[in-house]
Amino acid sequence: MHPTEMQKSVSVQVDSDFALLLPSGAYEIKKMEPRSKLRKVILFCLLLSLFGMVAFGYFCPDQVCALSPRDRVSESLALSYAEAPGRPLPDVMAQPGLSYDEVLHDDFRFDLNAHDVMVFLHIQKTGGTSFGRHLVMDLDLKRPCNCQRARKRCHCFRPHSNEIWLFSRYSTGWKCGLHADFTELTACVGGELDRHEGSAVHRRYFYITLLREPVARYLSEYRHVKRGATWKGSRHWCQGRTATAGEVPPCYTGESWRGVTLEDFASCPWNLANNRQTRMLADLALVGCYNGTLRHRSADSDRVLLASAKRNLAAMAYFGLTEFQKISQYVFEETFNLRFAVPFTQHNATVSGATLAALSPAQVTRIRRLNSLDLELYEFAKNLMFKRFETLKKRDSDFEFRWRHLGEVAPRSGVTEFDWDSNLEDATTEKTRGK
Repeated sequence: MHPTEMQKSVSVQVDSDFALLLPSGAYEIKKMEPRSKLRKVILFCLLLSLFGMVAFGYFCPDQVCALSPRDRVSESLALSYAEAPGRPLPDVMAQPGLSYDEVLHDDFRFDLNAHDVMVFLHIQKTGGTSFGRHLVMDLDLKRPCNCQRARKRCHCFRPHSNEIWLFSRYSTGWKCGLHADFTELTACVGGELDRHEGSAVHRRYFYITLLREPVARYLSEYRHVKRGATWKGSRHWCQGRTATAGEVPPCYTGESWRGVTLEDFASCPWNLANNRQTRMLADLALVGCYNGTLRHRSADSDRVLLASAKRNLAAMAYFGLTEFQKISQYVFEETFNLRFAVPFTQHNATVSGATLAALSPAQVTRIRRLNSLDLELYEFAKNLMFKRFETLKKRDSDFEFRWRHLGEVAPRSGVTEFDWDSNLEDATTEKTRGK
C-alpha cells in the first residue's frame, strides 16, 4: 500500500442511513464512548436504589412497614426457623391464636360476651388436671361454669348465650384427641367448635398451657405408667392422618406397662415420655410428623423441634410453670383480666421428689440426657415467665395489695389444690371424643 494512502480517512458506518468520515484514532475513541456512558448509567441506578431503600426504611411508618404481631415473636429465640434445616410449611407458620404481644395492651380484655375462646393444651403430668379444675370451678365469672360431677364435665357458656368460651378437658372433653398437642389442636379446634355449635363463627383463640421441671415430670409419668396408665386413646394426628404403628411403636406388649422398672422405662428408645413437652409444643409437620421425632430422630430434627416449641410457647397468650404457682396465677389474672376466687397452692414436696432423691447420680444423668430438649425449653420458659411477671408487676399500681390478697375475690368454701401426683381423675385408658 502506498504511504499516502495510509493517511487517508477511514470511512465508518454509524447507522444504516449515513456514515461519518473520521481519522482512525478518533474512531477508537468514538467506539469506547457508549460503554463508558453505560457504566455511568448503571452506577447511578445502583446508587439511586440504595438511597431509596435506606430512605424508605427510615421514613416509612411502623404501621405500614412493620410486620404484623402474628409474624413476630416477642422474645428472641436461640434458634430461628431461618436457621433450621428445611423450609417450614406455610400453614404451620400461621399463628393459630392471639399472641402474648397482642393481649399485652391496656385496652385488652378477654371478651366472654363476644367470640373469644381459651384453648388449654394439657401436657401430661404438669399439673394440668388441677389447673383444668381451677378454670371450670374457681374463676370469678358472671355466669360460672355449670359442673356435673357425675359426668366430670362442666358447661362453660357465655353470659348471654350457650356458646363455649373454654376448650379444655373438663369443658368439652377430649374433642381433638386424648391430650392433644399443638399440632393436633391447631388443626382441630375451629372445626370441632363449629360442629358443636352448629355454625361457623369467626373466633379469637387464646392458647394456654403449663410446663413442669422435666426430670420431675418424667418421673411422675413413669410412676403413672407403672400403675397401669397407657393413654392408648391418643391419636397422634399430624398433616391429616394418624401416626402409624411403625412411626409410634409401643414400648410394651399386652394391655399396659404395669409394674415396669425405671430401667426398662428409660430403655425404650421411642418412649413418648422423652422430651414430651418439647414435642407437644412444636409444629411436628416441620420434621415429617412422628416419622422424624421418634424412629428417625436426628440432631437436625431436634434443633427444629426445640426452635419450634420455643417459638410457639413465646407466642402463646399464656403459660404457667408448675413450680411457681403464685406467679403463674398472677400472670394469668393480669393477662386475661380474670380473677380466681381461690389461691393456687404450692406443693414443694411430691412423690416424684421423693423418687428423685432415691435415684443414683447415674440414673439422674440418664434421665436428663433423655430429656435434654425439655430441659432447655424449661429454662427458656422460666426466663420468659419471670420477664413477663416483672413487666406486669411494673404496670400494676396495686401490685403489693394484689400479691398479698391473690385469690381473695370472694369467700369460697374449699380450695382446689394442685396435687401434681394425684391421678384420681386420670383413668388408665380414656376415650378420645365426646367423653
